[in-house]
Amino acid sequence: MYELDVPGYKTLRLKHIVFDFNGTLAEGGQLINGLKNRLCSLNNDLKVHIVTADTFNTVRQEFSNTEINIEIIDKKSQGIDYKKNFIKELGKNSVIAVGNGNNDAKMLNTAELGVAVIGKEGAAVSSILNGDIIVNDIKDVFNIIDNPQKLIATLRR
Repeated sequence: MYELDVPGYKTLRLKHIVFDFNGTLAEGGQLINGLKNRLCSLNNDLKVHIVTADTFNTVRQEFSNTEINIEIIDKKSQGIDYKKNFIKELGKNSVIAVGNGNNDAKMLNTAELGVAVIGKEGAAVSSILNGDIIVNDIKDVFNIIDNPQKLIATLRR
């Protein structure tokens, strides 16, 4: 569990972190270098989930032999609603959501803490408007989790 009291904002009591894959953790279906170890390490404190339509059919291969939960969205489902409902099923008040696309906007808005990632592929305006925090690079997400004072500095009122 990750617990943090943010003055004037709220106390975060987080158990899960949910990531989009393509555009957030991966570029062109390939996991960004160095992230696998960081995700596996983070999975010791927060349960890591990756929810994706898996456009390039690579996510299972990228995370074989790990304990990271992979959720592939049924091609018949609307990704935006699937991701939002997944957050609700986990218990929205215990979730950090991280994404960059239009189909991540409701997920970011529903989670206790939504982080929109701009990254090399950019970010949809809807995701930026629905995030609590906006970062320029996925590695910034790990840095703010590892250094709670940065999170407090960004969110305090």
